[in-house]
Amino acid sequence: MAISCWLTINMKIQTFKKSDGPTALRQTIMFHPHLTQEEDPVYKYRGFVNSFFAKNWKYQYLFVFGIAFLLIATSFAMADTTEDTEEAVEAPAPKKSPIKVGGAMRVNYAYGAYGDEENPHPRGEKIGDVDLEIFRLNADLDYNNITGRLEYRWYDGYSMIHTGWLGYKLGDSGTVKAGIVRAPFGPTAYGVSTSWFFDQHFYVGLADDMDLGITWSATFDKLTLDVGYYLMPEPQLIQYGSLASSRYSYDVVKWEEKADAKGNVEWGAGENGYDEQHQLNLRAIYALENIADVGVSLQYGLLAGTNVGSDDSGNHYALSAHMKNSFADFTLYSQFSYYAHNISDKTPWGTGDLIPMGAYDFAWPIASKGLIPALSLRYGGIDTASISWVDSVTPYAEWSTILKTVDDYNASTLVTLGASWTILGALYVYSDIALSDGNFFVGNTGDAYGNILTGVNHVGANGNNVWHWRLNFNFGYYF
Repeated sequence: MAISCWLTINMKIQTFKKSDGPTALRQTIMFHPHLTQEEDPVYKYRGFVNSFFAKNWKYQYLFVFGIAFLLIATSFAMADTTEDTEEAVEAPAPKKSPIKVGGAMRVNYAYGAYGDEENPHPRGEKIGDVDLEIFRLNADLDYNNITGRLEYRWYDGYSMIHTGWLGYKLGDSGTVKAGIVRAPFGPTAYGVSTSWFFDQHFYVGLADDMDLGITWSATFDKLTLDVGYYLMPEPQLIQYGSLASSRYSYDVVKWEEKADAKGNVEWGAGENGYDEQHQLNLRAIYALENIADVGVSLQYGLLAGTNVGSDDSGNHYALSAHMKNSFADFTLYSQFSYYAHNISDKTPWGTGDLIPMGAYDFAWPIASKGLIPALSLRYGGIDTASISWVDSVTPYAEWSTILKTVDDYNASTLVTLGASWTILGALYVYSDIALSDGNFFVGNTGDAYGNILTGVNHVGANGNNVWHWRLNFNFGYYF
């Protein structure tokens, strides 16, 4: 375990040329599960081993491929492939501990539209790039009516708390959880998505969003209700390269940049921006037998400004209608959402139509308002009984886009085709190909982080507006 932590903290996950963006940006998401960023021009190694890998890049591939091989080999070794020849001798069942400790380690391979001749990038050269994406530890509590969960994650150069709550089962009246918990929004915990990339709801803080507060969930016959109050987003325990973005899920955050009226960025200009406060969430899902699970989600909260001028307050809200339809072995998730952040037009970044939002140790402005349609179709009818080492495989196709309310801002679309695999009960694999003209987790050709209006393919102004592609394989070993 200590070795795994050391590997995760010390291995370089991904670097970019300086023209691609600031050193803070890393595309190493995990999520889901999901997800990561990569934009750092400098290797930050210390010690003999780190220096060795920095100067001998070929060994990085061998080393990480070796880790992936060991994960798969260990899964095979732990699988029970023998047949019982004698009747098992009954033994008294051991007392079950109320606390279960586990974790995961994930290795990622990526190849796509990265870099160019002047600024080559490992993910766009030869056969792509392999890296050790994440190491995490988690503990679950289940004692009588008391439940709980704690999870901490390590990425390259930074770490964060993901989950930390205690709960109480109220019987037929549901469950209460308090701490760092997931805010209910959308048809599932992860929106419509089942892929490694999520859908575009995630990148504006409307899917798999962890916040500090209290939730109540209950099911009454065919109706499921979730209600939550959140004092603030999940706290950043340690500051790394960014001011306030060493976090798992996307939140409105303060940053240290400014921009003029033309969008030109001044890096390190001083702390400014907004924080989320006093957020309320409500979700209701009703199961129509043999038809659909139909639901609505509502979210409202306040925004507190820092160094943003005389008008330093604001608010944000989101509305969503969503549905789950099942037919034969297919499942279709659909969602249509509108979100808005209402702030002053006189901001340090020159407009109220954009607002800084951050995660994975990097902040960048998103569109303050937008419409998000999203679809996800998955197929669960593949029989893997004839393949002993494959437990399940689920192919899927996903599409989502963000339509901005500002005419000059380009739409941000993400399309993902792929499959999730469970192998030998412990190895979980995502195999995806993603296409996008507005998500900086998918390619970076032509991106220039010197301008918030014209420079970058993402969910803000999306000024680059170029279609990028990325082939991605993620191998996760869970214990």
